[in-house]
Parts: sequence; structure tokens; C-alpha cells
Amino acid sequence: MNGEVEPVPELLSPQNARFLLDSTEAFLFDCDGVIWKGDKLIDGVSETLDLLRSKGKKLVFVTNNSTKSRRQYAEKFNSLGIAVGEDEIFSSSFAAAMFLKVNDFPREKKVYVIGCEGILEELQLAGFTGLGGPEDGKKTVELKSDCLFEHDKSVGAVVVGLDPYINYYKLQYGTICIRENPGCLFIATNLDAVGHMTDLQEWPGAGCMVGAIASSTKKKPTVVGKPSTFMMDFLLQKYHINTSKMCMVGDRLDTDILFGQNAGCKTLLVLSGVTTEAILQDPSNKIQPNYYTSKVSDFLQFL
Repeated sequence: MNGEVEPVPELLSPQNARFLLDSTEAFLFDCDGVIWKGDKLIDGVSETLDLLRSKGKKLVFVTNNSTKSRRQYAEKFNSLGIAVGEDEIFSSSFAAAMFLKVNDFPREKKVYVIGCEGILEELQLAGFTGLGGPEDGKKTVELKSDCLFEHDKSVGAVVVGLDPYINYYKLQYGTICIRENPGCLFIATNLDAVGHMTDLQEWPGAGCMVGAIASSTKKKPTVVGKPSTFMMDFLLQKYHINTSKMCMVGDRLDTDILFGQNAGCKTLLVLSGVTTEAILQDPSNKIQPNYYTSKVSDFLQFL
């Protein structure tokens, strides 16, 4: 980095935690590995969010996980005992739909989805017609002579996100739309390699599905999730808070922390998800947060 010395992240302490709180108006939280793992809330999260709200802080939840819509995420928060409104949630499923909207994607064109219901719901709310998704998870292909794979030639975009039901049919459909439909867009919700889909272990992330389509089409996708600043542009339009007054809290260096840094936010890495202290301190790691701590609820003992 032009000879610049990488900043050394500070371990969260009573002193810098107070400074971080006083200098921050909005806390942006990742969800998987920060708020919960799978369907299990991480200890102390609810109390920590209550504390921050009581101090007048704005809370926003920015997740790369595209399996759910904002409505479905609000339901998940409430089922775990945390009151969060849809307008406080920015998911990559929502970002994909908004990307099409701000770029004047033609309403008569359709969108093929390799992913879950969350993307389809957000597309519908934005006024677009989505195809594929979970429904195509049950479909199969026949690899035999004189077999032509039919596809909808009005598909103008393929959106790829996390898909637990990925199959050869979906890969072919997405591939053929991008390769054969003139001007067809290739949009990725995110490139996460793995994620905490359950509380006990990591699972392959959306990056695996995106990588398959990128390989078969020989095209690079437009990424709308973190670390792309696309979601940050929406946050700034909505809240009108200077990014220097924001703090991004996440468990991933290459998405959450980089997202915050790209936008000029303060950054706090929590070690409750995919990043360990060994990874953080590895000499090959070039992404350094301002602060790090074991879990979000460490705020409780410092404030």
C-alpha cells in the first residue's frame, strides 16, 4: 500500500469502547456469526442491542445472506426475541432487486434466480418477474443426443446467491441465459466462500454457486453485497449519517471489515464467526479492523 504501515487493530477495552460509543451514531451489524449462528442467538446479543438503543444509537443490520427477504429476516429477529423492523435490515436479496431498479432494468424482462425465496420476494416487491429459485431445485436434466435445453429468451438478468438446492438444471439455465440472451446481466449477491448456516459448523457460501456460473460463462459478475459499496449508497440516502460516524461490526475481514473501510466507517471485528485471532494476526492478512473483540456482548462489560 505505497509503503504505508498497516494500522494495528486495538483489542476492545473499557477505554476505547467508550470512545467508540461516543463517536458513533450508527452501528451496522452483520448477522451470521455476529448476531446468530444458524438459528441460535449468540450469547448477550439481545442485551447489547438494547444497551446501544438506550444510548440513542441507530442500529442497522447489513447481511450478505440472500436466503431471506427483509420481511423474513424481521420475522427471524422477532422469533429470537429481538424487535427489528424491516426498514432496519439491508440484505443482499434486497440489494439485488434495488440494483436492477436503479439501473432501469426493463419491466418486461425476467430475472432467473439461482438462490432462495428471499431473492424472489424482493424482486416481486420491486416490480420484477422472477423465475427459478427453490422450484427449480427439483428439476433434472437428460443428457442424451438430440436433447436441446429450452430456456426463456426474455430473461435479461441472472441473480446468483446462496442456494442449498443448487443442481445441474439451474447451472445450465443460468449459463445458457447469460451466454445466449443478448445483454443478459450476471449479478451476484455476494462472494462469501463459507458461512455459519448452522451453529456447529461452516457450510459452503454463495461464492461457490457464483464461481460455478462465472466458470461456465467466462464472465465476472456484478457483486451487490459486501464489500461492494452499493448497499452503503442506499444506507447513506436513507439515514444521512456521515460514514465517519458509523461503525461496521462483522466477523469477516474480506466482506464486513473491507465494506466498512471502503466506505470510511470505523470497524469492529468480532471473533464469534469465521475469523479467528490467528487469521487476523497472520502476516499475510492485509485487512486490519480498527478494533476487535471476542463477541458483540463484550460491550456490556466495558460500558
